[in-house]
Amino acid sequence: MAGQRYALVGTGSRAHMYIDAILGAHAGVAELVAISDVNEGRMRYHTDRIVATGAPAPAWYSPGDLAQMISERKIDRVVVSSPDHTHADVVVRALNAGADVIVEKPLTIDAAGCRAIVAASESSGRSVVVTFNYRYSPRNSALKELIRSGAIGSVTSVHFEWTLDTKHGADYFRRWHREKAKSGGLLVHKASHHFDLVNWWIDDVPTRVYGSGDLRFYGAKNAARRGLGERPARGSVDEAAGDPFSLDMRADAVLDALYLRNEHLDGYRRDQDVFSEGITIEDNLALLVDYAGGATMSYSLNAHAPWEGYTVAVNGTEGRAELAVVERAEVLIDSALDPSVVAADESAAAARAPGERLVLQRHWEAAREIEIVNGEGAHGGGDIRMLHDLFVGPADDPLGRPAGYRDGLRSVAVGIAGNVSLATGAPVNVADLDLGTALDDRRSGA
Repeated sequence: MAGQRYALVGTGSRAHMYIDAILGAHAGVAELVAISDVNEGRMRYHTDRIVATGAPAPAWYSPGDLAQMISERKIDRVVVSSPDHTHADVVVRALNAGADVIVEKPLTIDAAGCRAIVAASESSGRSVVVTFNYRYSPRNSALKELIRSGAIGSVTSVHFEWTLDTKHGADYFRRWHREKAKSGGLLVHKASHHFDLVNWWIDDVPTRVYGSGDLRFYGAKNAARRGLGERPARGSVDEAAGDPFSLDMRADAVLDALYLRNEHLDGYRRDQDVFSEGITIEDNLALLVDYAGGATMSYSLNAHAPWEGYTVAVNGTEGRAELAVVERAEVLIDSALDPSVVAADESAAAARAPGERLVLQRHWEAAREIEIVNGEGAHGGGDIRMLHDLFVGPADDPLGRPAGYRDGLRSVAVGIAGNVSLATGAPVNVADLDLGTALDDRRSGA
């Protein structure tokens, strides 16, 4: 893979990780030669960062000129980090133009996009890799290893609860993600990570999904019901100062430079009010998912919790494994002069603290904690390992962490089926979605 030539489509916040990897640890095997976005200001922001490192400036292209970019710049691989609803179109055009693809999750947001990607991948013979960095997190890898060892026997059921707090969770209701037509809702955009973890943990494929959920906290109607009164249209205004649900991009150098200063070029506002009109996604969700091997998952997602993290319990014929993770213990309004805030902080720290714990309990035995060995860097060192697999190539991995496009299909299949179930009120058989290929296809490279 030495000397592969890369292009990046989509130069928002997520582009930082790929650009830094290419310019840094993987400069010996990768070269960023072109970038593409609808907003020239964002391309300028990243180009200035690139040039400041001593690297040459990448060529700029409009997303509509993708095939031309791949041909003129002799691109080997295209990294796709554009908004979710554009993924299918960009991936398909890149494959048909002769490039391999690395795509941010989710693979795409609907069944039509899945069919298009499958057809292009099969006809072009090019590869598609989906970036599921959660697989590489040591705690998630430890649970995979535990299940794979047979310690709990054959899996019979999974309970998975994910809580997004009022800092992280609220952010999905400020950005383009608030529109289901652009993100597929949290069942696709966010939860595709979670569904991929379960598919991977238990080595199985989803067959039927029943979903329930609604917008119950954010949005104009919920704000009016709770008597919140008139609100500013966006966070980067003086009227929003001190509002814990508002994002002031002027206070963040990256958001200011990347979005606020460039919004006049495309009209995109990164800081919309989370209690305004126009939100078409849900903030409370629950699913029941059946798997081909006979297991059932109960899943829940809340996007306005006071803390962030997740709990997962995997039941088997010989015992049970439990993983509990607190990523952020609380979200507090910053006020060093308010003693009640300090007291609340100390109390919260005593009751809940960031951390992780994996527990195994077999039938007829006492529970025991399983050690989780973290490394340096984000996600316990998981991002470093994932980027190595992306740019250098995966080594032999008994846990099977590198993900192909069929892994991407299996993850979004749950969310797409869940959205259909939300709309119809009925359970949905995944096979009826016609995603373009059988999800249980285990061919090499799939």
